[in-house]
This record gives sequence, C-alpha cells and structure tokens, in this order.
Amino acid sequence: MKIVVHIESEAEQWREALAEAFPQADVITSEAPAEVRQNADYLAAWKPPEHLLREQSQLKAIINLGAGVDYLLRSPARPQDVPIVKLRDAGMGELMADYVLYGVLHFYRSFDRYANQQTQAYWRPHPVAEKSQWPVGILGLGAIGAYVAETLSEAGFPVLGWSRSPKQIDGVSCHHGDDGLDHVLSQAQTLVTLLPDTAETRGIVNKERLAQLPEGASLINPGRGTLVEESALLAALGTHDTLGHLRGAILDVFPEEPLPEDNPLWQHPKVTITPHMSAPTPLHAAIDQVIAYLRAFEAGEPVTTINPSDGY
Repeated sequence: MKIVVHIESEAEQWREALAEAFPQADVITSEAPAEVRQNADYLAAWKPPEHLLREQSQLKAIINLGAGVDYLLRSPARPQDVPIVKLRDAGMGELMADYVLYGVLHFYRSFDRYANQQTQAYWRPHPVAEKSQWPVGILGLGAIGAYVAETLSEAGFPVLGWSRSPKQIDGVSCHHGDDGLDHVLSQAQTLVTLLPDTAETRGIVNKERLAQLPEGASLINPGRGTLVEESALLAALGTHDTLGHLRGAILDVFPEEPLPEDNPLWQHPKVTITPHMSAPTPLHAAIDQVIAYLRAFEAGEPVTTINPSDGY
C-alpha cells in the first residue's frame, strides 16, 4: 500500500504517524520525486496541486485533511470516480468554538467600541446586556456547527441554528427551510456562518439577508469565504463616519486567499480580519481519524464519503 501525504505544515509528522500505524505501507510526502509519488493507493491531502492529482491513476480514495472540500471538488484534475472522505470535527470543533465565542464576546462586551475609543483617548464604559438578550444565529449545523452551537448555549447565550434539513441539538433552537432562515436572521444579534461551500450556499449572506438582521447586529464568518457577498457586507457596514446597518464583522475566510492587499476590508474600521486560522487541523486527533479511514477502506468496511453534487 502506498500513501502520499500533502499538507503545507507538519507533513513529515503526518508521514511518520501513518508509517507507524501501517508499517507495511510505503508512506511518502508530496516532496518525493514524481516517479516515486505516482500510482499511490491513497492520497491524504489538504489543497493538493493539480499535478499531484494528475499523477495518480489507481487511487482507492482521497482523504481530505480538513473539513472543507470545496478546493478539492473544484480542481479540474480531481479524478471523478475516486471516493473522497473528509475530517469530521477531529478536534476542530473545539478550536472553532473558541474562535466564535471570542467573536461573540468581542461584540457583546463592546471590545470593538473600546478599541475605537482608545484611538481617541476617550473614556466611557458601556452597559452590559443580559446574555438572554443576545441571541446568536448559526447557519450550518454539521459536526463543527453543532459543537459551536452547544458551546455558545452552555456559555449562556440563546442560540438559533439553521440547516438545510431538520436537526435536533440540546439547548439550541433549530430551524430549517426558507421560513426558518428568515426567523433566525430576524433574531440574531450576532450571526455566525458555518455552512459548506455549495451552489446553494454561495452568497447566501447577501444584501437582502443582511437587511433582515436587527439594526446593529454583527457578523462572524469562519466558515467559507463564498458565503458572504463582500459588496453587500461593505454597504451594510457603512464607514467610520456613518452608522451602517451592521455594527461590525469578524472575518476569517475569503473568496480569494490570501486576501489581496488592496481589498477594502483590510482598512475598514469595523472589520477584524484573521488569516484563515479559526480551526487549524489538530495533528493527533486528525491522524487518528485518517488511520481509521484507511483501515476501513482496506478492510472493505462502509465509509461515509463526500457527495460531490452536494459539496459535502
């Protein structure tokens, strides 16, 4: 069995861990010569380059080393008949929950306002609302979205979740369908987007839906950069001198990454930008899941694979 690993960081650690789990396998990284990389049985990769995909002719499966498969599904070199599996939570849920909880608290406790006041040497405390008066809307209730929703609920915030199909999560008011989306948007003091990138979700947070949020609401997007229409967001935020419908946004993902230097989001006073770091793949938890996938494939056991037409 030959396994090729491709990931920008910790590739050698991945290789060593997989080689230890499968001592009879030939485990190599994508840095090996092309003639060595070819004809692998499995590709464990995050954002594999086209040449790496084209070199393979007998893959049994591709293991996506992350929760988002949009990059892989869009690749013109992706072999169409090879099953794809992705990491499902694998420790990313806790990291994402930390990021989102920070973001909610950032607005809930007025840290955005205090940062602006500091630039003016202006001393003014702001009252703290009851958490019960700060509903958080979460779009996307997959493994990570559900974890985030539960974490925020446990922190004392009312949580309204939305998904394409009905879900049940303890402590979370779950909604689905168009009417459910309208309800979540109308209530959310902070909106969190954790949907996958699909034809149905691209641009889901547009001008009309941003207008449905309460006046002064905030947005946190650590999900996919394609979920939010940038021009609509900029219009809803207004400028430093104008109030705008939205109070602010924390953005971790963008349609083009790295975010171009001339993008107006960089300099917007109501926007906080992070470089796609909300939930990096934890090495050890992820490796355990990859090993389980490989053993299941080799044993001929059923494995939940990605449906390319759904995008997740």
